[in-house]
Amino acid sequence: RPKFLGPFSEGDTPAYLTGEFAGDYGWDTAGLSADPQTFARYREIEVIHARWAMLGALGCVTPELLAKNGVPFGEAVWFKAGAQIFQDGGLNYLGNDNLVHAQSILATLAVQVLLMGAAESYRANGGAPGGFGEDLDSLYPGAAFDPLGLADDPDTFAELRVKEIKNGRLAMFSMFGFFVQAIVTGQGPIANLDAHLADPAGNNAWNYATKFVPG
Repeated sequence: RPKFLGPFSEGDTPAYLTGEFAGDYGWDTAGLSADPQTFARYREIEVIHARWAMLGALGCVTPELLAKNGVPFGEAVWFKAGAQIFQDGGLNYLGNDNLVHAQSILATLAVQVLLMGAAESYRANGGAPGGFGEDLDSLYPGAAFDPLGLADDPDTFAELRVKEIKNGRLAMFSMFGFFVQAIVTGQGPIANLDAHLADPAGNNAWNYATKFVPG
């Protein structure tokens, strides 16, 4: 199987990393996955965070791209958009009051906690009331959650799991980058990209980093 350093990894892969999980390339220098139960738990956490990061990264860049191409938004930058709910008239999804028209942060928070809490509880406990989702895998349930039958073929399913975790890991790094960019530049990722492309030598991480060096 592929290793994290290719042929140079031979003999350096821990015995407990058997390739059972998608995206396992035999790298665990800190020994965090030596215990099988801990390993399984960490993998569950990684996959869930990876999925949220992929959705989050898409949600961060899409409004900026749409606004850049003429779609009207009240505020397209991801870390500023939510504050619109405190304005008179509340927050209109995609700038359209015929879609989601949020006016109360408390109501929005309550609905989110209830819906997300219930969904995560059902996932973790193996099913919802009425037997829906019962006895399905908590990470890869399939069945009604795979209406296109993408996981019907075992080889295709294995390939898709690897693609998911690899793209998810990249998305988690991307979200971390978005956070740092927002703190340092006060701009969204598309604005930062445009500024960098316009002046690569003047707008880059190194130049921003040197502003925080003492002296």
